Amino acid sequence: MMAYTRETTLAEVRELSMEQLDFLVHAQANSIGMLLAHMASVEKAYQIDTFEKRDFTEKEIELFGPALNLGKPAQEQIQGNPVEFYLEQLEQTRKKTIEKFQTLEDAWLFEQTPFWWDKPANNYFKWFHVFEDELNHRGQIRLIKKMMEMSNE
Repeated sequence: MMAYTRETTLAEVRELSMEQLDFLVHAQANSIGMLLAHMASVEKAYQIDTFEKRDFTEKEIELFGPALNLGKPAQEQIQGNPVEFYLEQLEQTRKKTIEKFQTLEDAWLFEQTPFWWDKPANNYFKWFHVFEDELNHRGQIRLIKKMMEMSNE
């Protein structure tokens, strides 16, 4: 499911220019580049949470924070990158995920820890959320692309 989700996301963005990646529908909007950086940061966050079972360091918060939280800091910091930059981030992050998955027993999927609002959640749900988040943002990417087309008419 994660591989299919990623392939369909990549198909939407592979040919985009830097200008298209940085396009903002309005002043508070996310760009496609921001959403791609967000996808990589979400996956890194879940690697830390589920593989390393720890909180983020200050350096990680500084590094991943803008892409993870989006908003104005992300708008200011995540721009001016070619599509290859985002594709490389996504590829390297996914590679680490798959390599780690291959070392884990299936029982790991059902290990529970406190999660949102301190409610228990298992790793299966957490990793479902990683690609659920990507699916939602891919929908945003498709809408942004349509809005770009309309603005060029």
